[in-house]
Parts: sequence; C-alpha cells; structure tokens
Amino acid sequence: MRRTVIAVTVLVVVVIAVVLVVRARPPEPAAAPPPAVKTTTVRKGDLTNTRTLQAQLGFGTARPVKGATGTVTKLPATGQATELGKELYRVDDQPVVVFFGATPLFRALDTPGLKGSDVAVVIDNLAALGYSVGTRPTDATKAELTPRVVESLKKWQKALGADQTGVLAPGRVLVLDRPMRVGTVKAQLGDPAAEELFELTPTTRLVSLQVAVSEAGVLKADLPVTIVRPDNRAVPAKVTSVTPVAAPADNGGGPKADVVVTPDNPADVEDLDTAPVRLTITTESRAGVLTVPLAALVALKEGGYAVQLPSGGLKAVRTGLYSQDKVEISGDGVTDGLEVVTAQ
Repeated sequence: MRRTVIAVTVLVVVVIAVVLVVRARPPEPAAAPPPAVKTTTVRKGDLTNTRTLQAQLGFGTARPVKGATGTVTKLPATGQATELGKELYRVDDQPVVVFFGATPLFRALDTPGLKGSDVAVVIDNLAALGYSVGTRPTDATKAELTPRVVESLKKWQKALGADQTGVLAPGRVLVLDRPMRVGTVKAQLGDPAAEELFELTPTTRLVSLQVAVSEAGVLKADLPVTIVRPDNRAVPAKVTSVTPVAAPADNGGGPKADVVVTPDNPADVEDLDTAPVRLTITTESRAGVLTVPLAALVALKEGGYAVQLPSGGLKAVRTGLYSQDKVEISGDGVTDGLEVVTAQ
C-alpha cells in the first residue's frame, strides 16, 4: 500500500513538472509573410540623349592687321571697338581711320576723275559721315572721284586733324567689312608699320570648337544647342557654321571640322571675355512615348523583353530609345498608368 502511494505521488510531481515546462516555453513564431514586390508605373513622356563637348568662348577667328610704310606712333587698346571714320592707330603721327566696305584702298586717290569700287567705298563712307558727295552710280565700278568728293574729303580730313590734302592713300584708311574689336596687340611704338600690328576679331562672343568630321554627327547650321558656362548656367544657342578643314600632314586623326556656336541672347555671356565652356547637344529625342525604368524590364529566355504585372503575369514589350535610366516601350495592353514590377 505504501509503495502505491509513493508511485502515485511521483507521477503527480512529474505531470506538474511537465505542465510547468510547457507553459514556460515561448510561443512558436508566426510564419513570415511573402516579401512585397516593388512596383512602378508606365508613364508617357519625352526621352532625350545628349552629348557634351569641351569648347571655348571667345570672339571668333582673329584677323591680323598690317599697315603700310612708316613708323607706328600710336596703337589701339585691346578690346577697343572700330568706329566709322574714327582713328584706330597712327603712323608717322597721322591717323589711320576705319571705313566700312567691300573693297580695300589699293591705290592713292589723288586725281579727280578716277573711277572704281575703291572710290565708291570713299563716297559711301563720307556720305555716311554726313558729307555732301552727290549721287554715285549703282555700279560701284563707275563711281567717280569728282571735285565735290575731293572737297568733302578735305573737310573730313580737317575735322579729323589730318593734313588737308584731298588725297587718300591706302595706308591712311583701314577698310573693314563690318564692325570689329581689337584683340591681341602685337606691335610696339616705333615698330615699322608694315609688320603685323594687332588682331581684329568679331564683336559678338562666339563658342568655337574643332571635332573630327567622323564625329560631327548631328552638328548642322541652325541646330539648337546649350552652352554651359563656367558657373554651370545653361544658355540657349544655335550652331552657326560647321566648316571642314584639312588635317595637318603629321596628324593621324583625319580631317576636322571647325564648329561655331552663337548664343541666342548675347547678353547671356556678355560678362565673360574668354572662357572654357561645355556644349550640350541633343543627339536623339522621342516625344510623348511610354517609358519605364530600365529595372522594370524582364529579359525573356526566347529573346526580347517583357514587363511583369503585380499578379505575376508577363507582357511582352518592344523597346525603343534608351535614355539614362529609362527606356521607351510599346506593346499590346501597355498603356499610360499601367502598374508593373521593378527590381528592388
């Protein structure tokens, strides 16, 4: 009897211990939910690809200026603008003035009755300065150095402070085809005037660069481009010209092309003199196309691409223009606003 009581007591103790152990065990963790997929939306928009080239902002190609006989006694300042009928520099202490026209003076205009296009340049410029010269023929080659023109020439020389000879020698007038500015001054006072004195450049700031003809690509006259200034400000501009140039004999890079770009608004760069800039060119563009991030494309084993729907289904798509992290797509059932899966 006593053994039976002891056995029952031991059994009760074991049962109680098992119950306590079971109650103390932490609950089994719940099963983790399946990971949520990341989605994006098909959107209609514009895609562009651009190319960036290094270029130089300045005043374009410089033109060297040489004088005639004599000694340089006064030189212009860098940046000085040329003005009609105004002194630009001096030779033998006589002013050399600026006229505008198509024909340089190639002889001394010293005899009434001389005819030619150089005479027409003098008549046109004296008239523009307000002097009475009469009416010249429409044909510039028939323009005549009349006594009336000679008299006006003397009056102009007096106003200029020059010798009133009524004679105009080639070295006393610099004929330009348009207003320009003085670039680099190369001569010094006392140098022979027949040497290179200074350079003239256009007055408008331009961007110039040289590229291989094989890389010129879409660069054509009137192409809209963007000038990126040194301060990263973007300035709208257009290609003015693309001119092929022969490569030097020792250059293995092949023929080149000189490219000139003009800002749409010159005031956008008027605070700069010369500076390195970047030129951004749109090489490809697509407007109003359906796009998705590249990460939304799924490569198919049989070739081509698809997009995956949140439900797991696939829609085959055709790809178009790739631009940075986006791609143009099209296909059956692919519409603006369609939700698709993208890579995490």
